[in-house]
Amino acid sequence: MIHYHGTPLSGGETTHLSLQGKHGFVSFAHKDPLPMVAELCQSFALDNGAYSAWTAGKPFDIDGFAGFVDDWFRHPGFDFYVIPDVIDGDHHANAKMRAAWRNVCPKGAFNLGYPVWHMHEPLEVLSDLIREYTGICIGSSGEFSEVGSNAWWGRMSEAMAVACDDQGRPRKKLHGLRMLDPTIFSHLPLKSADSTNVGRNCGIDKAWKGTYAPQSARTRALVMMERIEAHASASRWTNSKGVSQNMELFG
Repeated sequence: MIHYHGTPLSGGETTHLSLQGKHGFVSFAHKDPLPMVAELCQSFALDNGAYSAWTAGKPFDIDGFAGFVDDWFRHPGFDFYVIPDVIDGDHHANAKMRAAWRNVCPKGAFNLGYPVWHMHEPLEVLSDLIREYTGICIGSSGEFSEVGSNAWWGRMSEAMAVACDDQGRPRKKLHGLRMLDPTIFSHLPLKSADSTNVGRNCGIDKAWKGTYAPQSARTRALVMMERIEAHASASRWTNSKGVSQNMELFG
């Protein structure tokens, strides 16, 4: 499994040195760290930044994102990008967004993109995306926005029945958006997952107490990354769900 650590990391440029040899996840909405991420990391993926635009009340710049992908998809460390989606939209709105992306996507980059299946969307949409694309991002949304809740696990069980074969093996590569928690991804057959937990929490001084608590954000980031990366995803779906552990690391 690939553990993608979202940027930016609190603490500035020095903290980003902790990403050396790791895997980075860079948003179009916060793209400044990308040159350093591309230089330091084994590989990186690009998020479309639609969520950040939505929370800020701004329209999504699909042409700008196309230029962003065009600048970076040929880099040898590039893995995939998240195809633009409509955060608060239904499956019809997201189908229109994917169609719009097909019209502006840089030549040669379309097959490197993963669409987002939002968990509030019909399962039939997930089935269609699995047939059409090489990989799928799963996004927690609507009544299933709380990752790890009972409702979320119930919906995930339904999704895995579609996304996996009769032996629980994924039909296509699956990426878990905001799922880089060992109590989550260790029970799912994910190719990869991401979160900004390290980036947000490594700079919160009050979360690190005790005589031996590391003082620098860079060291804290390394500690968190090591604990997360000590766990792998499940090899297949077995309809189990996680138990709480190491939750002090996740805020």
